[in-house]
Amino acid sequence: METIGLSKMWSFFDSHPNAKDVTCTTVRKAAGHRVSSFLELATNVAELQFRNRNHVLLFRGQDRDYRNKDGNTSLKPTLFRPPKGMSTNPGQDTLVSRFVTLKAAESELATLYSGAGLLGRVRLNRYQILRWSILQHYDVCPTPLLDLTHSLRIAASFASLTAEHDAFVFVLGVPNLSGAITASAEAGLQVVRLASACPPSAVRPHIQEGYLLGEYPEMADYDQKLHYKHYEIDFGRRLVAKFRFDPRNFWKRDTFPKIRKDALYPPPDKDPLYKLAIEVRQTVEGQDV
Repeated sequence: METIGLSKMWSFFDSHPNAKDVTCTTVRKAAGHRVSSFLELATNVAELQFRNRNHVLLFRGQDRDYRNKDGNTSLKPTLFRPPKGMSTNPGQDTLVSRFVTLKAAESELATLYSGAGLLGRVRLNRYQILRWSILQHYDVCPTPLLDLTHSLRIAASFASLTAEHDAFVFVLGVPNLSGAITASAEAGLQVVRLASACPPSAVRPHIQEGYLLGEYPEMADYDQKLHYKHYEIDFGRRLVAKFRFDPRNFWKRDTFPKIRKDALYPPPDKDPLYKLAIEVRQTVEGQDV
C-alpha cells in the first residue's frame, strides 16, 4: 500500500482553524481537529473534498485513537491487530490461526449462501474479497479488510456509540471508485462497495453505506503476509484528516440527529444475510481451527 500525501495534502488535524498543507505522518501524529457540531464537521470535510480533488474520501468512526509504537494513528484490519489485551503485533502462531479460521469461515459462508437462495451466489463463489467483505462487515471473524463508510453522519454516529468523552472520525483518501470492486495497482489498494457486493435483502450494508478497504493484490495467507512488514498493512497510511468531538454535546448543536444503534444494526429477522452470518460464526467458533 502506498502512503498518501507524501508530497503533501490539505488537512484538518490540530487546533488550527483552517486547513493546512501537510504530510500524512503529520496528521497521524496530531491530536485531531476538534469540532463542536456535525455541521462544523461536514463543512470542514467539504473543504477537504474540494482541495484534495484527486482522492475520494471515505470515513471511519471510532471511540478512540489507536497509536502504533511511533505514536502514529493506526488503522489496521482486524486480522493484523494485536491480540486482546496486548499492544504488540500478532506473532506467527496467531496469524496462522486467524488465516485458518478465515478460510473455514469462507467455506461455510459459500455453502450457506448457496442454500439460502440469495442473489449473487456466482459472484460470491468467484471472488474471495466479496466473501471477506461479508465476514468482516458482519463481524464473523478477523479479515484483512477495514470497514469504512461513504456517509459522514454514519461514521460520526458509530464514533458516538461507546465514546464517553472524545470520539474520532478519520478521513481516508482512496483512488477514484468504479463498480463493486475498485483495484488500484498503483496505490496497492482494493475498495469494495458493499451495496453492490451484497444482495438487496441485506439491510445493514445498505443502511451503513459500507465500504471495505484492502490490500492489492489480496493477502490470502500467512506466507504472502511474510512479504509485508506490519507498518505496510496499516491504513493509517491513507489518512487525510483526523477529527475529534465530545458526543455528549456534538449532536445537540444543530439539526442533524445521531443515528440510533438499532438503526445502524438492524436485527437478524430484518436482514437474512445477518442471520446467515450468525450461523457461520457459530459454526466456525465450534470448530477446532
